[in-house]
Amino acid sequence: MRYQGNSVRKATGGRLKHNRGKRKFELGRDITQPVIGPTRNKIVNVMGNGTKVKVLKEEFANVTDPKTGKTQRVKMTTVTANPANKNFVRRNILTRGAVVTTEMGKAKITSRPGQDGDVNAVLIGQ
Repeated sequence: MRYQGNSVRKATGGRLKHNRGKRKFELGRDITQPVIGPTRNKIVNVMGNGTKVKVLKEEFANVTDPKTGKTQRVKMTTVTANPANKNFVRRNILTRGAVVTTEMGKAKITSRPGQDGDVNAVLIGQ
């Protein structure tokens, strides 16, 4: 778990004296880095008695063709570009904004697979 509360240090480097300890709502989770592969999801309980579906592995994407407006579920093969991190391309990590090669052509991911639980994309450069 990650702590998302205030730091123990001031901007100058001096220590702060906290008036209370850590709280449950200040805890975060480690990031999810979904990759291309046979579909695997993880269901996580969140505060407020809700749930989140996190993609761990996914091989299909819902790709929309902007010219026709039709959406199809097609297979992804590789990640070709990722503005978030160039190392994500080698590891085939799916993030929002990543460009993937699909059966329909190149597509840009518009959803957040690690948080939304699905991979939505839009065709580009046709």
